[in-house]
Amino acid sequence: MTRQNGYLPPLWDAHRMTAATCVALMIPLAAAIFEHGAGIVTPLVFALGLAVLWPLVFARMRRQPMGWDGIVTALIFVLLLPGPVPLWQQGLALSFGLVMGDLIFGGRGRGFLNPAVVGLAFLLFSFPGTASETPGPTVAIAAGVGGALLLALGLLSWRVVVGFGFGIAGLMALLPVPEDWVALHSASLVLGLVFLIGDPVAAACTNGGRLLYGGLAGALVVVLGQTGGGTGTLKTLVFAALLASIFAPLIDQIVITANIRGRARRQGNG
Repeated sequence: MTRQNGYLPPLWDAHRMTAATCVALMIPLAAAIFEHGAGIVTPLVFALGLAVLWPLVFARMRRQPMGWDGIVTALIFVLLLPGPVPLWQQGLALSFGLVMGDLIFGGRGRGFLNPAVVGLAFLLFSFPGTASETPGPTVAIAAGVGGALLLALGLLSWRVVVGFGFGIAGLMALLPVPEDWVALHSASLVLGLVFLIGDPVAAACTNGGRLLYGGLAGALVVVLGQTGGGTGTLKTLVFAALLASIFAPLIDQIVITANIRGRARRQGNG
């Protein structure tokens, strides 16, 4: 059983989930094209080409059917791409994310990281001089609409969203950090919450774990935002999502162990 299968509601499989996520991504993508015009077309076509190439290569090597979930990774990657990045850097980073974050584990649902997060982290870490452009408010609103659609379909856990909000608010209340509420409405943060942190493969699978996972991600956004250039920046969001997803299996294990022990105590008392 994969982490993905442990999350999906009834009647959802990997292909339907990919299709629904693509539909949700079309809303902020249309807003990004409206804001940036034809400048986003070349990176988009290039990314989609890689999203088909690498899964095809691995499918031929393993003699298995090809998956199409790389298209979701490509769309997210392009939407969050930090400014004008040379195509060779985009290709290297996205290829690293697709291969090392997804395909090397056997495909979607068998790994524990979001491949777009892996690719963007590789880009930001390997090319630290990359300019950072935050998408405009139109993209932020459109990303919120896409997130609402995924919530309605059950593909985005409301527990992750609530935990994320409590994590940010709680840490801001406890620590002497500047309250940058404007940054909390940035398109990068909304896109990251919906499509990176809220990714059901990278997130925790248990109900309690989703709350804790979302809270951890929100707290990391605040902490990293104080050292990474701002709460709503892409760098802060990507590395918060990466760290939170690394701890997601441990969070699930802690919740499962606590539930087992609690049930054992209740049965012993009964």
